[in-house]
Amino acid sequence: MKIAVIGYSGSGKSTLSKELSVRYQLPLLYLDSVHFLPGWVEREEGEAKRIVKRFLEQKNWVIDGNYLGLCGRRKLREADIVIFLKFSRLSCLFRILKRFLKNRRKTRESMAEGCQEKLDPEFLLWVLWNGRTRKADRLYRLAAGRYPEKTLVIRNQRQLTAFKNRFL
Repeated sequence: MKIAVIGYSGSGKSTLSKELSVRYQLPLLYLDSVHFLPGWVEREEGEAKRIVKRFLEQKNWVIDGNYLGLCGRRKLREADIVIFLKFSRLSCLFRILKRFLKNRRKTRESMAEGCQEKLDPEFLLWVLWNGRTRKADRLYRLAAGRYPEKTLVIRNQRQLTAFKNRFL
């Protein structure tokens, strides 16, 4: 089974990906941990693509994250199911604030070592605006447009809870 979890920042991609990985005993790749090196330094794109390509060669997997440039089209094509967490801006903002308070001065499992949880104006702008532009939405439009039969869109906590109750 191959599962791609995509969605807006703060929507719960990493949490859901981890739960799916554990429940179905699938290898898990967090794309944030590939994209970033310690200290929030961006990894060289060619090296990042090689890491993702190797991971995609496995028979089964869960991949958490967007990053269309990191084999995003292949990820969507090969996935058996694409789960798109399409939560509202305010819901994502609330989740980001809650996550920050819980993980302040820590590095989450889904991040590269040395990338401590942060909440700065640039990230808040990304959550509320820049991460939702037409250009940023390319991956979501691609999944829903090209693979409607295998793309599940979850828009709120109630739908996410129902999904988890059924499949986890």
